[in-house]
Amino acid sequence: MEDLSPRPGDLDPIETASIDEIRALQLDRMQWSLRHAYNSVPHYRARFDAAGVHPDDLRDLKDLARFPFTHKSDLRDNYPFGLFAVPRERITRLHASSGTTGKPTVVGYTKNDIDLWADVVARSLRAAGLRAGDVVHNAYGYGLFTGGLGAHYGIERLGGTVVPMGGGQTERQISLIEDFSPRGILVTPSYMLNILEAFRAQGKDPRETALAVGVFGAEPWTNALRAEIEDAFDMHAVDIYGLSEVIGPGVANECVETKDGLHIWEDHFYPEIIDPETGAVLEDGQEGELVFTTLTKEGMPIIRYRTRDLTRLMPGTARSMRRMEKITGRSDDMIILRGVNVFPTQIEERVMATDGLAPHFQIELVKDGRLDAMRVHVEADPASADPESRARLGAELRHHIKSLIGISVEAVVGAPGSVPRSQGKAVRVVDNRDTG
Repeated sequence: MEDLSPRPGDLDPIETASIDEIRALQLDRMQWSLRHAYNSVPHYRARFDAAGVHPDDLRDLKDLARFPFTHKSDLRDNYPFGLFAVPRERITRLHASSGTTGKPTVVGYTKNDIDLWADVVARSLRAAGLRAGDVVHNAYGYGLFTGGLGAHYGIERLGGTVVPMGGGQTERQISLIEDFSPRGILVTPSYMLNILEAFRAQGKDPRETALAVGVFGAEPWTNALRAEIEDAFDMHAVDIYGLSEVIGPGVANECVETKDGLHIWEDHFYPEIIDPETGAVLEDGQEGELVFTTLTKEGMPIIRYRTRDLTRLMPGTARSMRRMEKITGRSDDMIILRGVNVFPTQIEERVMATDGLAPHFQIELVKDGRLDAMRVHVEADPASADPESRARLGAELRHHIKSLIGISVEAVVGAPGSVPRSQGKAVRVVDNRDTG
């Protein structure tokens, strides 16, 4: 793979600033953000008052622990514009979640927020190894989902050339990758597997493309999947992190030269790790739930937002700012099966480690009498698609999951193409426990 390490002048000065400089900047900006939220958003004023805290009480970064959390339910309860901190007329962009589990969560951006968003995505892409002048294929979905437009504006801010493809139309994706010769691609990791599968189905070698780096986000993915993609395309695969409630993609990114966790752009987003059960702040290095406070957002500041993502904070390496470990799962995606905590990424690791299985899977939760049970749907690769091989692979996968995770599952090994494919975020868990 090509060496994409940064050259002198590639980084923003704050990326290599001293920790003392970063902490001083954070304190100043956090004081502003708390005042902005308290003075401009009735929800925050009421919450702060009820907790007996005031923005003036923040004299040290550790004082943030005294302030109340913000939950996704707060966004739904204030639907649509109740958390905006500026008049609606100053909001230049609205994004929203799908609302499949209730009212959608709405986020608003001022012009300055859009500029900030473009800046942090551009910084993320530079960390990934992309540079001004590069053609970048953007296969994130456009529309109310923040991925497509967030990536788009960041590529332009980087000075790159955007191919605004969006999701789906896999055969056309391949044609444009071949014809436009992009050096980078932004897409969900699960959909990149669809693109890889289509390359192979057409008898084409993905290593012959011009792709040098893929920036993958919007869902948890494992280092085993990284290795699969990097080997197949002879390109770097790096992780990008974000969520619409905080800003969208571009909150943190892996640096291509180390790939040892995602550096958080701490000059704009302040991270904490808390115990998911008690809410107590944990020390760096301990695993828990990730919490973010925005430091510079105008339209919709977010104070101590509980992301439900599970990770830990680590010191900076390639940049001064702290790193977060790759997301292991979400506290609300965790499956408790007969007393054992299971995350989809753990199943993915076992699938990827089983020779003869394709890297596609879906977990189905069912009832076995009065007890919960798990059925793992996978598929054999074409060379192992005969019934005898599929039976052997199912037994092998069951053994690996039982030995390494500690649960008994049913492994259904189907023919190639039998596991549903996604056009964006993969649906990893289907809960059929309440169906007849």
